[in-house]
Amino acid sequence: MRDGRPNLVFLMTDHQRADSLGMVQSGVEVTPNLNRLAERGTIFQRAYNTCPLCVPARTALATGKYPTTNGVITNDWKGRAAKDHTTLHELLHQHGFEVGHVGVNHVRVRPALEERLPFAHWEDGKGYAAYLRSSDAEDSSFDRTQFQTPVVENHGTQSVECRYSSTRTAVWPGPAEDFKDLFWCRQAVDFVKRKRDKPFALFLCLWAPHPPLRVPEPYASLFDPDKLDLPSNVGCPCEGEPKIYRKGVPAQLADGVSPEEWRRVWAAHLGLVNLADTGIGHVLDAGLEIGGQDDTLIVFTADHGEHLGQHGMYQKMEMYEQAIRVPLVFAGAGIAGQAVREPVSHLDVMPTLLELLGIQCPDDLDGVTLASTLQKSVKPPQRPVFVQYSGNPVVGDIRRCVISEGYKYVWAPPDCRELYDVEADPLEMTNLAASAKHQDILRRLHEECRKWGVKHADAEFGGGT
Repeated sequence: MRDGRPNLVFLMTDHQRADSLGMVQSGVEVTPNLNRLAERGTIFQRAYNTCPLCVPARTALATGKYPTTNGVITNDWKGRAAKDHTTLHELLHQHGFEVGHVGVNHVRVRPALEERLPFAHWEDGKGYAAYLRSSDAEDSSFDRTQFQTPVVENHGTQSVECRYSSTRTAVWPGPAEDFKDLFWCRQAVDFVKRKRDKPFALFLCLWAPHPPLRVPEPYASLFDPDKLDLPSNVGCPCEGEPKIYRKGVPAQLADGVSPEEWRRVWAAHLGLVNLADTGIGHVLDAGLEIGGQDDTLIVFTADHGEHLGQHGMYQKMEMYEQAIRVPLVFAGAGIAGQAVREPVSHLDVMPTLLELLGIQCPDDLDGVTLASTLQKSVKPPQRPVFVQYSGNPVVGDIRRCVISEGYKYVWAPPDCRELYDVEADPLEMTNLAASAKHQDILRRLHEECRKWGVKHADAEFGGGT
C-alpha cells in the first residue's frame, strides 16, 4: 500500500442487469467472479443510475452531478453540450494517484476527459483496432446493418427513421482472447502489475454485454436457450401501460420477436456477461497478487441495464427496473460484507469514493457519501432517488422517475403517469396511476419530481433552458 492509501480498481460494464449477479441459468453461474467479490464486500441491491442511456449515465458518474445539472442529457457523442465539470479522475490525479483508463470512453466534459490530466495509461479503442487488424480475428465481411433494426424515433418536433442494434444473434468468428473486452482486460492486468511508488486508480470500462449480440465461443454455447428460466413478463406489456410507450424505441425493437428468439437473445446476452466476468476475474486476481484485498478498493457497476424482452421491450430507454436498476458492489480496504436493500444512486459513488480515499469532496455534488454504510453498516439515508430520460441522440421522448416510499413514479409529459408498488409488484405489471386509493402517493411523488426538476435545472419543470 503506497503511502498508506489503497489503490482503486473501478470496473464498469455496459447493458448489464442488476439481477445478473447471483444468477444461475441452465446450470451455469453467470458471474462467478463478481459473485465472489460481492460475498466479501457490500452489494447494493437497489442501486439506480441517473439515466438509462450510456453517455448521460457515465458522465453523471464521473462528475457526481445529474445530467440536467452537468448538461449531458442525451447520447451527446460529440460533446456539444459538455461543460467544464471536475471529474473523479482529476481529483484522484490531483491527490497523487496514478490514473489509468482502459475501455470505452462515454464521459463528455469540456475539455475532453483524456485532455484533463496526464493519464498513466489511456486506451479507448484505438489500440484494440490496431490489434484486431493484425490478428486472425479481423472480420472485414462484418456488416453491422445486418444486426440493426429500423425504428421511427421521436426527435422532438419530427419523427425520424433510425437504426438500433437488434435482437439478432451470431457467433463471433475469432478466438475469444481476441474479443475486445478480453483484450482490454489484459491491458488492465498489465497496468495493475506495474511497479510504482504511489497508489493507482484504474478505470476499466468494458463494452460487453452491449449488442450487437455476436459472441465468441465457448461463451456463445455456454447457456442452452431451451434450459433458461425467463421472467414471466417477457413479451408482456404491463396492465395500464401508457399507449405512447408502444411508439418508443424499446417497444419497436421488441415488436414481433418470438418466445424462441427471446431465449436465444438471453443466451447470447448472458454469454457476453460471463465473458466480461471472466476478464474481470483476471483483473481481480492481478490486484490480489500485488498486495491483497485490503490493499485495493474495488467498485463494480454498469451504466444501465437491459429489458431483454420484459414488458415487450428491448435495450434500455424506459424506466422499468430492468433498465435503471444497476449492479453496484464495493469491496476490499475495510469494506463490510453485507447486502443493502435501501435505494441508492449512482451519484453516491463519487462522494463515497472520495471519503474512503481521504479526499475532500466538492460541495456541489448531487449524491451523498455511503462510507459509513460500507465501513460501519449504517443504513443509507432515506431519500427519494431520481432518474431522467430525455431522448437518445437528441431531445425526444421525456421520462422522469422517482423511487421513494416503496413506490416508483414515472411521468411522461404532458400527462402520462405510472405508479408501481415495487415491493409487492417487483415485475411492475400493474400501473396504479388510476387507482383511487393511490392518488395521495401519486401527488406526493409528482411534487417530489417537480421540486427536483426546479433544483436541478430540468427544463420540463421550468428549471432550465
